[in-house]
Amino acid sequence: MAWYRSVFVVLVAVTALVALSGPNAVAQAEPAQAPAAQVPFDFVNPQRDPAQIYPSPAPDPWVVPAPGYESKPAGTVLASRPVVIPLLVVPTASSQLLLRSTDSHGNAMPIVTTVMVPTTPWPGPGARPVIAYNTAIDSLGLTCVPSWTLPRAAEIEVVPINTMLAKNYAVVVTDHQGPHQAYAGGRLSGHAVLDAVRATVQTPSLGLTPNAPVAITGYSGGAIAAGWAAELAPTYAPDLNVVGAAIGGAPVDYRLLFASMNGTNLASAVFLAASLGVAREYPELLGLMNDNAWRLGVIAKDWCLAAIAPLGIAPIPVQALSDVPNVVDTPIVRQVLDDTTMGRDAPRAPVLIYQGQQDFWIPREGAVRLRDSWCAQGANVRLDEILGEHLLAVAGGMPLAFGWIDDRIAGRPVAAGCR
Repeated sequence: MAWYRSVFVVLVAVTALVALSGPNAVAQAEPAQAPAAQVPFDFVNPQRDPAQIYPSPAPDPWVVPAPGYESKPAGTVLASRPVVIPLLVVPTASSQLLLRSTDSHGNAMPIVTTVMVPTTPWPGPGARPVIAYNTAIDSLGLTCVPSWTLPRAAEIEVVPINTMLAKNYAVVVTDHQGPHQAYAGGRLSGHAVLDAVRATVQTPSLGLTPNAPVAITGYSGGAIAAGWAAELAPTYAPDLNVVGAAIGGAPVDYRLLFASMNGTNLASAVFLAASLGVAREYPELLGLMNDNAWRLGVIAKDWCLAAIAPLGIAPIPVQALSDVPNVVDTPIVRQVLDDTTMGRDAPRAPVLIYQGQQDFWIPREGAVRLRDSWCAQGANVRLDEILGEHLLAVAGGMPLAFGWIDDRIAGRPVAAGCR
């Protein structure tokens, strides 16, 4: 047995004890409700039921749509409600929308988005702009999403949200990982973001208009959603007036992360969580998982990033989730990696990509590849390299991204081509 499999057995045992020790072990705002009538998981002989590694049902029944929603068009609002969001710096009318979206395979899925509109009238020409701001959810549980954390003053990205609201823009923050919390399943995240914006601008009570200029942004895990939304917009949501996108620290091609995050200190647990999230969206991967993978999936299925990240002290590679030799090179994994890699299609709106020069988790090679792929298809892309690694680059890159968005919304010309 490889050394890491021995360590993984210990890790699973320890995390099982933590998970079973009480509801506070997962560090959630409130414990999720247990699924009704579910057979208890057998840790000795895992029964390998996919339902047992999906997140527990959300504590809020409002997020569950009425039967028949699947027949409605993508972007249809299924329910709406006002919501109070603490820690906002400007007077804002906030709402949450439950809407119909589409997963990576063309199937209907419900999505929740939080819409914040400043109460001050928009002073500029034209319609009030809409910013699709995408947080780095990077979690597996349904109490880790912004529709849950924002009203509870637990959203760590509230500062950039406030920055956009202070510019008098409307801000849309979407639970872009879907109802199964398919962390790193980029295609469904792109659909979710676009449908959330579509639903927002088509809801008259929010005071916005269908032709409102839309900018899309996000960093790291949020850049997965933002990048895919920008790429899919021309074909999936051509009705939206997308004027630009700014993405930073984007995990473009997960193949690159096998060298930078897989089995490395600090990042290994996040990479394992992303692997489980992708498997939720691509269930053909579940057949490759070994017993320890199923045990870990059940233990961590509701964990937020604050609970996941510390386990990175154990350098466990994703290969420990399977007993299949060279599992990363199997046709199933290669196909999923292809389907989750950005760059196949090009955005129509101009894009800014910003990347930390010393980022050892998300290599700059991915940003360069994405720029080259989009540029080869005629897109307008600017790549800026920022001093710092992944966590520091966001500080230097976010003002750049917000300035870029301001220019696109103002209609200032951008140089053609790529640079």
